[in-house]
Amino acid sequence: MTFISVADAAQAWGVSPRSVRNYCAQGRVPGAYRSGKTWLIPSAAQKPARSNAKGPATPTPLLERLREERASKISGGIYHKVQVELTYNSNHIEGSQLSREQTRLIFETATIGAGNDALSVDDIIEASNHFRCIDYVIDHAQDPLTESFVKELHRMLKSSTTDASKDWFAVGEYKRLPNEVGGRSTTAPEDVAREMGQALAAYEARSAHGLEEIVAAHVALERIHPFQDGNGRVGRLVMFKECLRHGITPFVISDDLKLFYYRGLARWDEERGWLMDTCLSAQDTFKEWLDYFRIPYDA
Repeated sequence: MTFISVADAAQAWGVSPRSVRNYCAQGRVPGAYRSGKTWLIPSAAQKPARSNAKGPATPTPLLERLREERASKISGGIYHKVQVELTYNSNHIEGSQLSREQTRLIFETATIGAGNDALSVDDIIEASNHFRCIDYVIDHAQDPLTESFVKELHRMLKSSTTDASKDWFAVGEYKRLPNEVGGRSTTAPEDVAREMGQALAAYEARSAHGLEEIVAAHVALERIHPFQDGNGRVGRLVMFKECLRHGITPFVISDDLKLFYYRGLARWDEERGWLMDTCLSAQDTFKEWLDYFRIPYDA
């Protein structure tokens, strides 16, 4: 039997090398084996077909642990880490000036230490609101993805902020004014409800909901950009929820991955591997957390 490299398989299958390595690690490429740090793949191997399996009917060990630790008010576990890391990184990507330590203090004590640096009141409010959003995701992780769920996340995130007091800013409702993202036009306000309905219906109708389908839905929602502000944070919360729903190890897009994440969103139509590799890298970090806290997960 002859073998080919990950790079050769990626070119033959039309995917990124990282996707090939992920297929191999999941045992989806018969005959592939690891030699040191390198995967060797049978030259006759075919690209793995998408799984038609639905998400788990019962909570995964991760979801169970998140719910247990929240109910028991356990500090220093995976629930605590998810709250701090997801909130800090997702808000920081969008320009929040709160440090990770300040974010942690808000979660643990509802205060921040005194200091000389000026802090935005909205940054503090939105960090606190984001903690509530994560709890809402955990509570509704196994529910279908609907417009009302997405709108409720936005309402929670932006409640009591200065934006909420503006007449033209619709908290918990779709945008009223056109907006751009990264210099690119987005869906016109009058078309948002129709396009959101279509996008979510198409996603729910899929026979499979793997990582690529979840990320593709995220790209679709970000391009619609349904809200006046807060779209990225709501979108990343939705991805986290859908990973929990379908038994996929979730991930946190860290601030140091921001540029790769934005590049992947912008170039999705040309090469999906850019964004998928970014998400897989973030997923590897989350798996390290699960290993540390001894929470089992599928490869």
